[in-house]
Amino acid sequence: MEKKNPVLMERMEKGRKLQERGVDLYPSGGDVDMSISEAFERFGNLGEEELKNEEKSYALAGRIVSRRDFGKASFIHLNDRGGRIQSYIRKDKVGEELFEIFKLMDIGDFIRVKGTFFRTRTGELTLLAEELTLLSKSLRPLPEKWHGLKDVETRYRQRYLDLIVNDEVKDVFVRRARITQAIRDFFTEKDFIEVETPMMQTIPGGATARPFKTYHNALAMPLYLRVAPELYLKRLVVGGLERVFEINRNFRNEGISVKHNPEFTMLEFYMAYATYEDLIEITEELFSGLVRLIHQADRIVYQGKSIDFTRPWKKISLKDALIQIGGIEEKAFNDREAAVEAARAHGIDISSKESLGKLITKLFDVLVEPQLINPTFVVGYPTDVSPLSRRNDENPDLTDRFELFIGGSEIANGFSELNDPVDQKKRFEQQVALRKTGDEEAQFMDEDYITALEHGMPPTAGEGIGIDRVIMLLTDSPSIRDVILFPLMKIRQD
Repeated sequence: MEKKNPVLMERMEKGRKLQERGVDLYPSGGDVDMSISEAFERFGNLGEEELKNEEKSYALAGRIVSRRDFGKASFIHLNDRGGRIQSYIRKDKVGEELFEIFKLMDIGDFIRVKGTFFRTRTGELTLLAEELTLLSKSLRPLPEKWHGLKDVETRYRQRYLDLIVNDEVKDVFVRRARITQAIRDFFTEKDFIEVETPMMQTIPGGATARPFKTYHNALAMPLYLRVAPELYLKRLVVGGLERVFEINRNFRNEGISVKHNPEFTMLEFYMAYATYEDLIEITEELFSGLVRLIHQADRIVYQGKSIDFTRPWKKISLKDALIQIGGIEEKAFNDREAAVEAARAHGIDISSKESLGKLITKLFDVLVEPQLINPTFVVGYPTDVSPLSRRNDENPDLTDRFELFIGGSEIANGFSELNDPVDQKKRFEQQVALRKTGDEEAQFMDEDYITALEHGMPPTAGEGIGIDRVIMLLTDSPSIRDVILFPLMKIRQD
C-alpha cells in the first residue's frame, strides 16, 4: 500500500477548507492587465513619488514562489513567464475574510493579485494587494530552490520542476527557441523553403544508423521511424524545389551518452547548383551569426575551453588530420592490416568485416575528434563510408564531403550529393551486402529513390547539422540531456 504523503494530505485539507469558504480551486481564466516583465518595463524606473501618482490598480498573475509572513501582513514573490515580482499582502488592505483565505494558500499556488505599485525601504518594486484570487491550487510542494532539485535524474524526469526552481535551465530553452528561429530566418532569407517530410518511412534511408521499427495495423505493413530526412528532401530537389530545409526529429536506435539521445533534432538543407565548398561558406556564415546573436562576440567558452569562431575556419583532410594530430603512419591509409594494427594499439574495438575506410574513421573518432576545439572542417572521406556522397574527380576513392567539428564533437556533415543513379544503386547494393553480414546500421536499398534520380537531379549539395549539439555549444551545456526538454529515460524501478 502506498504510504500517504503528509504534505499532500495537509494541502488537500487546505483545499477542502478553501472550498468550504466558497473558493473555486481551479477557476477559468485569469483576467490580468500585464505580465510581470511588462510591469517592470512600465514602472521599474519610476521613483516612489511617481508611483504614488499612479492611482490606477493593475492585475498580475503568477505562481507563488516565496512567502514571508508577519502576523497581519505577508510578502510574497510571484513568477510568470517573464520574471518575478514582489507583492505585499496586508490584512487591513484586503480585508479579514480575504486575508484568512490567503493564509490557506501555499507556495506553488497560482494567484491573481490586483493593486497599486510602490517601493519598499530597500527600493524593491512591489504590488500592494487590494484583491486576491486563487487561480490554481498546488497539492504538492515545490523543491526548495537551493537544496531540493540537484539530483540530475530527477531534473530530467520531472523537467517541469527543474524549470520552476532553476532559472538558468529555463534560460537555456528560451535561448534554444531564439537560436532555432534565427536558423529558420537565415535560410528563409537565402530563398530556401521550409518543408516537412515523413517521420514514418517504409525504408529508413539517409544515414548509417540502426532504426526503430513499428507496424501499421490498418495497412498491415512494417514502418520505421526515420533516421534522416535526406532521401525525401533530395526527391524534392528532383521535383524542382531547388532550395529546401527541414528542422525536425530523427530517431536512431543507439546508445545514450552526453552526446547522444535516441530522439534528436536535425537541420538538413539542400541547394541545387552548389558544391560542398559552397556549404562551407554558408556554414561559417550561419554559425558566426548565431554566436554573435547569443554572445555578441566571435569567441565563446565551452566547458572551460575557449573557442574562436573568427572566419575563415581551419580546413584539413582526414588523412592529414590523422597523421599530424593522431600520430598515425601514412601506410595505414592504404594497408588494411596496418590500420587494424593501429586500431588495436589504441584499444579500439574492430571486427574482421570492417572496411579500410571504416577503420580509418574509427581511428579518427578516437585520436583526432576530441582535439578539434576550434571550428575545423575535415574533408576527403573514403567512398566506402560515404554511400550518398559524390566521388571526388581527382581521387574516386574519396568523396566531396566534409564533417565539421567544434569543441571536440561532430556538429555537421555535408557533401556534394551523388546524383548518378547507376553509381547510387551500386552503393546501395554494397550497403545491402553489409546488412546481410550483420551490420544493422548499413543502409537499405531504396528503389524509389533510384527512380527519382533517374528522372534527373541537378548538381546539388546538402548538409545536416545537429541542433542539440549547437545548443549545447552556445549555452555551455555539458550534456545533450541539458538541452532537450524531455530526454529519454529508462523506466524507474520503484
